[in-house]
Amino acid sequence: MNNSVSNTARLLWAGLRALLVLTVVTGVIYPLAVTGVAQALFNDQANGSEIKAGGHVVGSSLIGQSYNLPLKKGQETPEPDLKWFQGRPQNGLGTNSVNTQYSLILSGATNRSGDNKDLIDWVTAAKAAVVKDNSVGGYTVKPSDVPADAVTSSGSGLDPDISPDYADIQVHRVAEKNGLSVARVQKLVDGHTDGRTLGFIGEPRVNVLELNIALKELVAKS
Repeated sequence: MNNSVSNTARLLWAGLRALLVLTVVTGVIYPLAVTGVAQALFNDQANGSEIKAGGHVVGSSLIGQSYNLPLKKGQETPEPDLKWFQGRPQNGLGTNSVNTQYSLILSGATNRSGDNKDLIDWVTAAKAAVVKDNSVGGYTVKPSDVPADAVTSSGSGLDPDISPDYADIQVHRVAEKNGLSVARVQKLVDGHTDGRTLGFIGEPRVNVLELNIALKELVAKS
């Protein structure tokens, strides 16, 4: 009996020591080591790829934002604030996403097929809106000029980038709404256009949040 109790106590003590050691190693030392490496070598990514303006965090370079006017009485969806560059559609027009407001807790696509009537209607309405909104001051946008990302959301609904083509067709409208020359706004777009990653991965892109921050600064200086 004494030997049995002694063996049991010894096994329990060995198990407790193993638990304590593993808790310290995997629950304290390892997380601290990973956090330290991340902060030292990948500080920006580890902290959420934050974008700051005026000393404050205004968003992440990985997550899109809406640029809309306040909801009016009786409205179900807000109208876009046309003085800003607009991202990919999120409000039911031309969207293939279930995410309607860049909500971080909701990401995914509706998986509607290309011949789905709802999707066709959304894309048609979105294209008409892009043509109408951006045909200003003698500048005319043709339906054939409207790129795919102007009328469809990304699969996640969180895409922060647009194509240079979509940014370019917004230049005249943004310039007019903000009292700027087309040349200055176009230069702004060109300066915020990123090429393919490593020269061959993905497509050229423009981060809408970063572009609109630069636009705000340009308007403030004008």
